[in-house]
Amino acid sequence: MIPAETRYAQADDGVHIAYQAFGVGAYDILFVPGQISHLDLTWRDPGSVRWINRLAQLGRVIRIDRRGTGLSDRLSPDDLPPAEVLAEDLGVVLAAVGATKPILFGFAEGGQICSLFAAMHPERIQALMTYAMWTHVRDEDRSEWERWIEWASSRWGSAEHSLSDTREVFPSMAGDEAYVARLGENNRASLSPGAVRPLFEVSLGLDVRGVLPAITVPTLVMHREQDSTQAVELMQEAAGLISGAQHVELPGIDHWYTAEPQEPMFEAIESFIEMLGGAKRTSTRRLATVLFTDIVGSTKRSAELGDLAWKQTLESCRRILRAAFQHHGGREISTAGDGFFATFDGPAAAARCAIQAAHDVRTLDLEIRAGVHTGEVETIDAEIGGLGVTIGARIGALAGPSEVLASSTVKDLAAGSGLSFEDAGEHGLKGVPDRWRLYRVVS
Repeated sequence: MIPAETRYAQADDGVHIAYQAFGVGAYDILFVPGQISHLDLTWRDPGSVRWINRLAQLGRVIRIDRRGTGLSDRLSPDDLPPAEVLAEDLGVVLAAVGATKPILFGFAEGGQICSLFAAMHPERIQALMTYAMWTHVRDEDRSEWERWIEWASSRWGSAEHSLSDTREVFPSMAGDEAYVARLGENNRASLSPGAVRPLFEVSLGLDVRGVLPAITVPTLVMHREQDSTQAVELMQEAAGLISGAQHVELPGIDHWYTAEPQEPMFEAIESFIEMLGGAKRTSTRRLATVLFTDIVGSTKRSAELGDLAWKQTLESCRRILRAAFQHHGGREISTAGDGFFATFDGPAAAARCAIQAAHDVRTLDLEIRAGVHTGEVETIDAEIGGLGVTIGARIGALAGPSEVLASSTVKDLAAGSGLSFEDAGEHGLKGVPDRWRLYRVVS
């Protein structure tokens, strides 16, 4: 197969996402890499070409360079996207190539992004496959990661770093000088040294344990039995958190997806795809971020203003809130009295919306409280409900004047958003099991 043509899809914020689409088949397969990728240079590596050609035997393959990497638009270290933006980029590319009901296939951090999209938009995809995806970075591993980031940032793309990187992610190829040289070239082309720290720190902060239980599409989770980079138990944990997921442990120690033997991976993929023909999809559940707001002290304020003035003030407040929803991509679900319920595709957008709204309503001499939660919701008779909605409402009720409270899931998914979170302690939520760790969102 000759190298595929590189094209670009433009996201709503103007960022261009590089992609290649090639092959034919019954399914579209969107492959999402980790932090290191360069669409054109991939075709110079024989092992990668074998892997790509093998995948193309199963359907039309769509490959991307994630924003900030490879051939996609580069970003400044201060402008890195949260996971929800990376997930929405997948939809931009799928629309550009006319793919309907694709299979998402994510490697490492790319698996986390695919999982988020699958949980948020189950109606838009056929299935999910991941390889070498982990749930989160454990506290005991964080200092080691930090040391690696510091070291790699200062030596990025050098011969020393390329050999070390090969030994780490692809140990079976560490003795192949030609491969080590290609890896160095690929690293240099994929990321600049200044992007290494911020991009990998986003990955360190991302925790998808709260997302995976909301996935309802057929899922295949794969990893090698002795992965050289990631703790196997974290990849096993990922499989256990997705209801009904198929879990396949492949032979070998290499972390990199193109490692030999490749055939066991494709045997697992082919078996999984064959099963999809008979899969039934009846779930109405999906992942969403909910935002609840209400005016603090509204009864007292209405008494002070009188009925007519209060009605006018309330209408002005609603206009401000609706403008904030529209600006941040929120969808108003309902309003009752002085409260609002809205949903968002991502937690960072919802949190920013709440902060903006709390600031803007002060011009009316009002204060609102807000609660944000990312969790599983259910659509019943065109109405959105479920435990995720109840949790969001209970969190909002606990917030103080001009305060935005969020669940730990919001914090875990907002890595790279630029938002800060202050620990607000553990709380019991009325009608909700267990105690919940909440966080105060600050800009």
